[in-house]
Amino acid sequence: MKKKKTSMAGIISSNSSLTKLQALNGLFAIYKKQGPTSADVLNSLKAVLLREAGVENPRKRKKQSLKMGHGGTLDSNACGVLVVGVGNGTKMLTTMLAGSKKYVAVGQLGKATDTLDASGSVVMEKDFEHVTRLEVEEKLKTFTGDIMQVPPLYSALKKDGQRLSALLKKGHKVEAKPARAVTVYNLTLQEFTAPLFTLDIECGGGFYVRSLVDDLGKALSSCAHVKELTRTKQGQFTLEEHALQEEQWSLEHILRALQPCPEALS
Repeated sequence: MKKKKTSMAGIISSNSSLTKLQALNGLFAIYKKQGPTSADVLNSLKAVLLREAGVENPRKRKKQSLKMGHGGTLDSNACGVLVVGVGNGTKMLTTMLAGSKKYVAVGQLGKATDTLDASGSVVMEKDFEHVTRLEVEEKLKTFTGDIMQVPPLYSALKKDGQRLSALLKKGHKVEAKPARAVTVYNLTLQEFTAPLFTLDIECGGGFYVRSLVDDLGKALSSCAHVKELTRTKQGQFTLEEHALQEEQWSLEHILRALQPCPEALS
């Protein structure tokens, strides 16, 4: 059998795509689905783009790697907007994402978990029949504005260079981080059908929706955890207008969506 010859046009096309890919500088947003970590999603995106550019086994070809990072980690159990920096855009992630973030969270009363969301084990159960919609709305007012919040133990925060969540999974004892100041710009109750309730949240950096729902459950003389969480906005990127779905993970779509670096960084 004759071996198939790789056409010169195909090689040139692949090289051209890889060159264009590695020359990208800026920010764009993708949709992260529920399940994988933010890092897993980023690795999947890189692999898809490198394969499109003709790089086989992209993880083994380090010299053809793609400089890419994400800003604002989303929990494994959450979905929504994940902002990606490519090339010099990785240097822009912190400054460009200094604006507010928006979330839609579905909370469940009556059960608390160790992770404060549905991925964890139930550690407490309490009655919730006494909780009314009006009471929830009243309590939400106390969580609006500049407030103090204790971050969850299971989080991306680090101790001695390791994530708290990773340390806990290895069986290490981890102390809670001290309460810190966070800002909640808007907080409204969208739906309430006990034990489920839906919150619309706009907040600043460093805020944890899981901690909010946990604290709210306690304030209502019950307990609660996050059942579903969707980030609908991060900085200037919104879920409806900017987040590329998996079928749009291509050089063509990214070129259209890319917000380029200022000249000083490029």
